[in-house]
Amino acid sequence: KNFYLCERGTFFGYNNLVVDFRSIPIMKQYGKVCFDATHSVQLPGGCGTTTGGERQYIESLAKTALLWGADALFMEVHPDPPNALSDAECQIPLADFSDIFSNVLQVRRCISSVF
Repeated sequence: KNFYLCERGTFFGYNNLVVDFRSIPIMKQYGKVCFDATHSVQLPGGCGTTTGGERQYIESLAKTALLWGADALFMEVHPDPPNALSDAECQIPLADFSDIFSNVLQVRRCISSVF
C-alpha cells in the first residue's frame, strides 16, 4: 500500500513512446498509480544522438491520465529546458508550469466533485 506503480509509455517504434491508458485501471488493482507525463512524450533517439520529445502534449496526457484514475502525476520542470542535462525536449519550462498545473488541477477538481 505504500508504493506507486508508474505508467510512462511503452516503446512502439518510429521512435515513439505510446501510452495505453487502459494500463492505469489495470495497475490500480495492485497499488496506486503515478503517471509520468513528461517521460510519456519522449521520442527515444528523436534528436539523433539524444532523446527528443513533444512537450506540447504533456498537459493533455496528464489530464487524460487523471480521467483514467491516476493517483499522482510526475512532471519534469526546468528553468531553461534547452540547457537541461537530459530530456530537454520533454521538460516543462518553469515559466509555463503554473498555467499547466492550474489547468490540470481544474480537471482533478471536476473529477473529485463527480466521484
